[in-house]
Amino acid sequence: MHRRAWAVLLAAVAVSGSAQAEIRQAAADGFFLAYSAPLDVDTGKAWADLVQVQKWWSNEHTWSGKAANLSLTAEAGGCFCERWSAGSAEHGRVLMALPGKLLRVDAALGPLQEHALKGVLNFWLREDDYGKARIDVEYRVNGTSISGLDGLAPQVDEVLGAQVSRLLRFISSGDPEEKTKAATVADDTARGVATRAQILEEWKKQAEQEAAGRVATPADKGRPKPAGSKP
Repeated sequence: MHRRAWAVLLAAVAVSGSAQAEIRQAAADGFFLAYSAPLDVDTGKAWADLVQVQKWWSNEHTWSGKAANLSLTAEAGGCFCERWSAGSAEHGRVLMALPGKLLRVDAALGPLQEHALKGVLNFWLREDDYGKARIDVEYRVNGTSISGLDGLAPQVDEVLGAQVSRLLRFISSGDPEEKTKAATVADDTARGVATRAQILEEWKKQAEQEAAGRVATPADKGRPKPAGSKP
């Protein structure tokens, strides 16, 4: 992706989703970003989704414009890479992979790599004493005193926060895209129509059964018949 396009994206992308985001530290020579959110799946499922980076990463934050060109080998030394017909790029390299627990990647993401910066991206998957899972994402970037990273921290926070939100949606629903209000209303309406149709169908079947005569149950056989009824 061209430098100018990245600059526009860094300034324009807003954080969405339910993750709690925080710039824990920001100085000229480094910054530390953190995101945290509960999960409605177990850590095994979350890990399986996490390592399928090509399915949840944004097209806009790739060099080729297609997240499908991404791949991640989830083992030490494994490449978080992008390959397309015109070239290839290494977004990061796996430092540690503990399935269901931790993915640590050496990654100076996007335009940060050309400034000779050091970045480490951690994805922690944890469970509390009650078995409730959560994900904690941490990104630490270091440079020199002339790097001006305190000015970049809020912009990188927006971009990475958007990626984390896409990951959360993918883990939760299998779809990383954020639905618009109109789409959400349409889904609710469709569910409502289906529910009403099911209720009407049940009423129809019940009416047909009553018209054909109610089938006697064992309890009915012991009840006295109404006066004037035939034996």
